[in-house]
Amino acid sequence: MKPRTKGLIAFLLLAFGLAWGGMFTAVLVFDLSLVNPVVQLATVAFTPAVAAFAVRKWVTKEGFADAGLRLRLRDNLGLYAAAWLGPLVFAAVALALAVALGLWEFDTGVFVLVPGLPVWASIGLLMLVVVVLTPAYWGEEFGWTSYLRLRLVPERPVLSTLLTGLIWAVWHYPLAFLGYVIFDNVVAGLAIWTVSFVFQEIILSWLRMRTGSVWAASLAHAGNNMVLFLLIGTAFGDDTRGVGMLLGTVPMVVVALWIVLSGRLASEQPRVDRERESALV
Repeated sequence: MKPRTKGLIAFLLLAFGLAWGGMFTAVLVFDLSLVNPVVQLATVAFTPAVAAFAVRKWVTKEGFADAGLRLRLRDNLGLYAAAWLGPLVFAAVALALAVALGLWEFDTGVFVLVPGLPVWASIGLLMLVVVVLTPAYWGEEFGWTSYLRLRLVPERPVLSTLLTGLIWAVWHYPLAFLGYVIFDNVVAGLAIWTVSFVFQEIILSWLRMRTGSVWAASLAHAGNNMVLFLLIGTAFGDDTRGVGMLLGTVPMVVVALWIVLSGRLASEQPRVDRERESALV
């Protein structure tokens, strides 16, 4: 068996086995809720990173030269700003679309996330939380975007990205059966979820490739969860039909199509400083 194939099999077995085992054990054995962030961190959040580390270190022994561990902030300030602010812009576009379609009545009052704070301060605080929580989302990006995506179909980067997004979506599926999210129609809900993950992965992969750092993708991932979908979820309440999620995906589709159709994803390669990053092993 080729080292790359052996690594992919080991990674998928570990990433799915650890996460799914942790989720089902937490809910069915210990009666814990996956809505609890502490439970998520303990059972799910870092399993892709653990899988990627184990494979790189002990299975294929390829090391971490292309893992994108360096921040590379100075050379990519604009892209980091886009990764940070982009989800807020996406949320604004999605909510404007909801108003235009008559699906939501404009009311900024619902976004007072902290009692006593004005809306602008609540959202500003949320943007700071995104930065603080970025290391938690690194746990997924180090596995999916900075390992799996680079190795699935390396000669066809667009296909590799789409497959990574699909696998990433499936990895989340148990959450729809364990009380984390509830859909009126599970099949339709999971379909919307899958589309959302695939188009997110296109943007995250482009940020990872363009900056040469997994941290840019981790920042955007944190923003998608903690700003884009949190604000939409706040506006729509119990979105059991997935309408809010679908609207939140629309602006990501536009950006993702621009990335793919302009050839930006296919032309980007990881910017690697092997000597320095090898020192992090």
